[in-house]
Amino acid sequence: MNIMLFHSVYGPRPAVRTAADRLRAAGHEVWTPDLFEGHTFDDMEEAKAFNDGIGKDELLRRAVLAAAPYSERGLVYAGFSLGAAVAQTLALGDDKARGLLLLHGTSDIAENASVDELPVQLHVAEPDPFEPDDWLSAWYLRMRRTGADVEVHRYRGAGHLYTDPELPDYDEEAAEATWKVALGFLGSL
Repeated sequence: MNIMLFHSVYGPRPAVRTAADRLRAAGHEVWTPDLFEGHTFDDMEEAKAFNDGIGKDELLRRAVLAAAPYSERGLVYAGFSLGAAVAQTLALGDDKARGLLLLHGTSDIAENASVDELPVQLHVAEPDPFEPDDWLSAWYLRMRRTGADVEVHRYRGAGHLYTDPELPDYDEEAAEATWKVALGFLGSL
């Protein structure tokens, strides 16, 4: 599978490279575009301020430019938190998308979004301050209305970015469970 993996608001941290290596070891081709031009962060507020300075339109422009050379191959879009939101936006706009793997995040869905049974898998903490239950319920229903085939996996007690071992949210058990299910999902596409 060809996978375009987008980083979180913390930038292209080592956890992104580790995830890409894990995916490659499972036989996938993986690209990890750097939407922050080398900037990485340890502090959420600094990371958000940097992201806000770039702006949503510019961030999406960078993501589209990164994915465009490979989209003809039929990409699986994937991402962590902010990167998941980016991946979702691109997947819903790419009629050749093969799948969507969301880790720790979702995004708004355009009213006119439509896909043909796009396989979507979401992994998220329970509870998650950035993905509250009401939002996730509404997101799930909207995503199903687009025509997506959606699976949601919740991890009770895990922190928001629980797959990054260098962040306080890290939860080894939840991270390993996530990767086991995600690799199975990718292998089925």
